[in-house]
Amino acid sequence: MSKTVLLVIAAGTEEIEAVVVADLLRRAGLYVRIAGENEIVTCSRGVKIIPDILIENLSSDMEFSAIVIPGGMTGTHNLMDNEKLKKLLAHHKDRGGIIAAICAAPILLLAQKLLPADAKVTSHPSVKESLAGFDYSEEKVVAWGNFITSRGAGTAIDFAMKLIEVLAGEEQAKKVAQDIEWKGIGN
Repeated sequence: MSKTVLLVIAAGTEEIEAVVVADLLRRAGLYVRIAGENEIVTCSRGVKIIPDILIENLSSDMEFSAIVIPGGMTGTHNLMDNEKLKKLLAHHKDRGGIIAAICAAPILLLAQKLLPADAKVTSHPSVKESLAGFDYSEEKVVAWGNFITSRGAGTAIDFAMKLIEVLAGEEQAKKVAQDIEWKGIGN
């Protein structure tokens, strides 16, 4: 059975980070469920996405291999206020699941007290100060324990490839990279 990934979106989510991640994880054979706050989610640049399920309809007994949170400042703030997501993330962390956040979304992990004090993280530079006190990195993608963070829309492929590597293995990541002609930065 394929591993299941939950990707959560809200009004103002950065669409590149949502769509690239969903697309590449699906190419890797992972089952991606997109959960949204509304039946149609208008992203940061006006792209509309129809989620598979509403966040409010997620139940605490649903288990995922990973929960992915795309950024976009407005989308991040909208998701921060979602009590259902807050409980789901806490349960997911307690059971040792992967939590991945890109762009502004790492501040949601901070706001919901999910990041351990010694966590190594990265984010979009606009929210770097909010993560002061953590082991902050300028790397494109940081994998630390069960957390994966990334910088922004320009690193969405790198972020997705790291998720594929972690969830489906290095060989599957190489296959997807070859299929999309992705050589990585500097290659």
